Amino acid sequence: MVSLLKMPETLLQRTPRQSTNAAPEEANDTAMIEMRDVDFAYGDNQVLFEVDLTIPARAITAFIGPSGCGKTTLLRCINRMNDLIDGARITQGTILIDNIDINAPSVDVVDLRRRVGMVFQKSNPFPKSIYDNIAYGLRIAGVTKRSRIDEAVEKSLRASALWDEVKDRLETNAFGLSGGQQQRLCIARALAVEPEIVLMDEPCSALDPIATAKIEELIYQLRTQYTIVIVTHNMQQAGRVSDHTAFFYLGRLIEFGPTTKIFTNPSERRTEDYITGRFG
Repeated sequence: MVSLLKMPETLLQRTPRQSTNAAPEEANDTAMIEMRDVDFAYGDNQVLFEVDLTIPARAITAFIGPSGCGKTTLLRCINRMNDLIDGARITQGTILIDNIDINAPSVDVVDLRRRVGMVFQKSNPFPKSIYDNIAYGLRIAGVTKRSRIDEAVEKSLRASALWDEVKDRLETNAFGLSGGQQQRLCIARALAVEPEIVLMDEPCSALDPIATAKIEELIYQLRTQYTIVIVTHNMQQAGRVSDHTAFFYLGRLIEFGPTTKIFTNPSERRTEDYITGRFG
């Protein structure tokens, strides 16, 4: 039996999540993302092997595993960010979002990336005002009506728990925000175009504990509206925020299930060894 890693008191006081005691398919009848027998390679270097994974809608799924195990590569497959790398390609298998093959020739990649937002490891606000950072994606999408943009800016900043902190300085440069505020701004920017899925690649790795706690609380709140997939090396973070956890090792999916089971009673010895710190 593996002990569940210690969680901050404020997070332990939350109402227990119903989904963590159920298998992924029982927690939500809707499968938002389906990966079937996915292999992926950078040129001749294969980094993912036969990944079969079903990610439920409106829940938080964490990808964990040691560095170089393929977590971020798989995350970037979901919105085809790997298309930007020469020689990077899925060599076998299929990724479906709402039963649509995202790599089919008919798929509009721009529309896919609107539906599948992404927040990166390091906050990357544009060298623009707070307002223009949020409005950027809307304008690219062809939204020109000021009232609609104003509404979307406020809505997304409220959703990212940033509105009260910045509402009186929307025209100031985003670089004047703290690191944690910049990351929440990037989350707000992703939410402004109303995605269905939000991908997060180590969103707290560059933040202090206080800022990390705010981001984790935000992620937890967003789960009722979005399908969230988060890559993290922080075992405590995965235990605190996720409903389901997928453990990867050497490019293979070793185990996937409710987070409470993965952390307290994993089926695979390698999962237990990683979670308890025997390697990684």
